[in-house]
Amino acid sequence: MELNENARIDTGQVDDRRGSGGGGGAGIPIPLPGGGGRGGIVGLIIAVLVALVGGGFGLNAMNGGGAESGDNTALEQKCEADDALKQLDCRNTLYVNSIQAYWRTALPERFGQQYQPSKTVFFSQGVNTGCGQADSGVGPFYCPADDLVYIDLTFYQTLADQLGAEGEFAQPYVLAHEYGHHVQDLLGTEAQMRRQQQRDPGSANALSVKLELQADCYAGAWAKNATGTADEQGQKIFKSITEQDIAQAIDTAEKIGDDAISKRADRPVNPEEFTHGSSEQRKQWFTKGYTTGDPKACDTFSGSL
Repeated sequence: MELNENARIDTGQVDDRRGSGGGGGAGIPIPLPGGGGRGGIVGLIIAVLVALVGGGFGLNAMNGGGAESGDNTALEQKCEADDALKQLDCRNTLYVNSIQAYWRTALPERFGQQYQPSKTVFFSQGVNTGCGQADSGVGPFYCPADDLVYIDLTFYQTLADQLGAEGEFAQPYVLAHEYGHHVQDLLGTEAQMRRQQQRDPGSANALSVKLELQADCYAGAWAKNATGTADEQGQKIFKSITEQDIAQAIDTAEKIGDDAISKRADRPVNPEEFTHGSSEQRKQWFTKGYTTGDPKACDTFSGSL
């Protein structure tokens, strides 16, 4: 993967709340794995932490809450510097720029609906959201109540250290998955799925899996088209994306499958408890999105998986 150093990094698509002091212990604190004194629950913590990749926390576990705003001044200055692409936050901002540039074209072309942009909130330790208060341990998530993506960028280190998903392309894959949830929100897919869950509680987990796998497929469709995305001046954002990059995304998808998480936490694998899909399913649907390059091919709700 090679980013274009001439592409403008639009920090206006990010809300930098790091160091703002929001969030904290009033939400649902989930400690990061590896802490002492936790004994047998450490494996369960790992399972909970990574199973939440993909928006489960933002959709299910919070009720209301106040939002806040950040200060992008430091981020703007950093991302205007010559070494901007060496900075984790600037690279991730550029990933967000690419993902939204893709959907700005793809949503009206493929679904006949205009795309409504969503900001990504960078936070540290905790954050107040339209869905309530969240701690860093929950991983990245999308909150449909305020239409924002949330991430503590230290999550990527946890992803690499705890699960071995070390590839750089794991980062845009995670963000593209979260923006897949935003697209589902815009299309009404998420709301329709929630209504189905209420009508048929016994199928709640299976429906959640379909929602998550569709977001994986949408991420694959973006990845296929990412080299065609450009900034507002028409500068391409990516110079290249290699097959090795795609392999890194697939590797990440496999390592955060519900069955892989259960095995890593030394817990029984029970498909009825899956909420995000098995490793094979996550690999399959990301690959389908990438192979076709068409988000219309991502209909996980028709027929069996």
